[in-house]
Order: sequence, then C-alpha cells, then structure tokens
Amino acid sequence: MPLPDPQPRRPMHTRRVEYRGFLRDDGWWDIEGELHDSKPHAFEIEGEGQWAPGEAIHHMRIRLTVDDAMVIRDVAVSMDAHPHDPCPQAMPPMQRLVGETLGKGWRKTIERHLGGIEGCTHLRELLFNLATAAFQTRSASFAPPADGRPPMHLGQCKAWDFAGPVVEKVYPMFFRPAVSEAPAADAPNPQT
Repeated sequence: MPLPDPQPRRPMHTRRVEYRGFLRDDGWWDIEGELHDSKPHAFEIEGEGQWAPGEAIHHMRIRLTVDDAMVIRDVAVSMDAHPHDPCPQAMPPMQRLVGETLGKGWRKTIERHLGGIEGCTHLRELLFNLATAAFQTRSASFAPPADGRPPMHLGQCKAWDFAGPVVEKVYPMFFRPAVSEAPAADAPNPQT
C-alpha cells in the first residue's frame, strides 16, 4: 500500500540506513549497519565546514560479531564522514559492548554504556536496530529454541501474538487461545 500523495514539497535531507547479516566461516555472525546523511543542496555549519549537494555529512558503519548465544565478541566502527572534530572520540567507547548480549534490554544496554556524551547519537541509532537485523540473519529456521522456551519475538508484535493465527500455525506448542470473558452467573440481567 503506497502512502497517500504528498502536498507540494521539495527535498531537504536524505538519511539512508542499511543493515546486512553474514554467517562467518568460523560459525559466528557479523551484523553490519551503515548510516549515510546528505542534503540535495549545499550545506554549511558555521565554523565547522561546508558540504556540497549529495556529499555525506554523516557516513558511519558498525560491525558487531556475535556468537550463537548472541553475545557480542567484537565491535568494529568507522566514521568516514562526520560534521565535528570530536565525533570520532565516540568510537573507542563502543568496545564496552563486547561481552553484552543482543536481546531483551538491548536499548538499556546501549544507554548504559554509550548514553549521553559517552557516545554518538548516530551510532546509538544504528545500534538499536542491529539486534533486529541479527535475529533476522539467524532466522534461517523457525525451529523453537532447544531450551523449550518461546522464541524471544513471540508476543512482541501483532503478527506474533501468542493468541494469534501466526503463532498457532508456526509455533502451535506456544499458542495460547484468547480467553473470552463470559458474564458471571450472578451478574444482573440488563433486560430485567
């Protein structure tokens, strides 16, 4: 379904974000994110620099290497373009993520290690969705986890509702039919 036709307008900014996932030969996983900001017109930040139309203002990449338990084993980061001299100082703190797990509480983990002036807004934004990209990369099979617990994505969106038709078909062992509320036996009858 396309968006409705917009009102007359002109382009002012483009942000491209891309995620890629890879299975490494050693059995670990590389999950990469890339962010690229540009403007279709010349742009200046007074005292900082000037950019030509289409030139990258931000161009940043992150690679997280994770094991099968989604534990981060390595972090690589680059800033090919950034608008301010201090920006690259946000790269070394990214190593604080080594040993953390992509999963529940991921955004809190990012904020704990890289929040505020400890990190970079754009790198944090890339990190937020790296976890989802990692799960998509590893979902070659919809087999339930070996530990018997429901997969982490169940109950996290409309399609994966425990009481919904997708869970009933794909993960029938975790399907929980919705409980309909029947009127209590001693409830007054509104027709009397």
